[in-house]
Amino acid sequence: MSQEKRKFYEMDREERLAFLKESAGLTDEEAASFGQPLAFDSANRMVENAVGIMSIPLGIATNFVINGVERLVPMAIEEPSVIAAASKAAKIAKAKGGFVAETDEPLMIGQVQVVSLANIGAAKRKVLARKKEILAIANSKSRSVSAAGLQAREVKDSSKNKMGRMLVVELVIDAKDAMGANAVNTMCEAIAPRVAEITGGEVVLKILSNYATKRMVRCKAVFDRDELGGKDIVERILYAYALAHSDVYRAVTHNKGVMNGVDAVALATGQDFRAIEAGAHAWAARDGTYRSLTRWWRTKNGDLAGEIELPLAVGVVGGVANVHPTAKVALKVLSASNNAKELAMAIAAAGLAQNLAAMRALASEGIQKGHMRLHARNIAVMAGAKGADVDRVAKKIADEGQVNVEKAREVLASLRKGS
Repeated sequence: MSQEKRKFYEMDREERLAFLKESAGLTDEEAASFGQPLAFDSANRMVENAVGIMSIPLGIATNFVINGVERLVPMAIEEPSVIAAASKAAKIAKAKGGFVAETDEPLMIGQVQVVSLANIGAAKRKVLARKKEILAIANSKSRSVSAAGLQAREVKDSSKNKMGRMLVVELVIDAKDAMGANAVNTMCEAIAPRVAEITGGEVVLKILSNYATKRMVRCKAVFDRDELGGKDIVERILYAYALAHSDVYRAVTHNKGVMNGVDAVALATGQDFRAIEAGAHAWAARDGTYRSLTRWWRTKNGDLAGEIELPLAVGVVGGVANVHPTAKVALKVLSASNNAKELAMAIAAAGLAQNLAAMRALASEGIQKGHMRLHARNIAVMAGAKGADVDRVAKKIADEGQVNVEKAREVLASLRKGS
């Protein structure tokens, strides 16, 4: 990737697009697609009762080095400070080699629920004895993905309804570079009649699981102590992590910060971020207590090390990623158009970076200082500022610590009077 003469955040929009064209090999048409609303006809095909399009800002996080490769990371998010904070954290990590990430094979689980069984143990044995036959039925429904395994387990209803015991037959499916939801669901529906026949039970649900524990991604990085602000800041960050690990009230907000990074990249690249959220939060509570999705510790030489591990089912084949023009270009900018694993690792890195940035801010000057300085621009616009006046008003109200519409209007009136 060529080195830009100016920092990305210092460029105007045209300069940024020109940089993306050069670094990511975008065509004029692809570059122009940034900022172009989704055509209504396309939106109308995606959802029912469509009336319009809801736009969300799309930015680029810089400085990310993942497994030795520098990447530009697209992020779609409306919250101020997230992209800047992630870029800053990535820059600190870059000094120590950047992020090191790995992913499991893209295995998804599809579930077939069987009820009204007289002998669940016997039904389970019958299903597993016909594993080859059941997998063949599943694989007859797809050319792109493949059912690689079959498992079955007994589940007891723990709700107050007391629906009793049931058998859950699970397909283990290699989704390759797809997220895999449609293929998994199709395979589950295909095997359901045969499973019902083999077990003598009634099939109810036939659906994938978004708890993709066979599709984990792990990412870690080391952050220089001095770049963070010294050993005292490292100590305070570790206290912040201690609370997130040990107290659910803090853990929820801590993980919300993680998901600021995860969701923003997922949304920009056309992923099902609701499924990602559900799986991540389930993983955070896997030991019975909801905890931090990240781990942090001090290295032998006093630097800060962190890692994240979470189930992450993403795809670059099929779904919104292939039909939404902006998502397609975002994948190209990330250099992940043909590789779901690369996308997953970038998403994990963004989550880890954003978590570090949030804890660093909380452990030092507090989260509001930087957040409100960026939010001041929104307040300036609300007060009626336009063009260059937006930044002038924003700077003034942020410097004076009065980030509110009334003060912004006062500053704007003064600027206009002076001009």
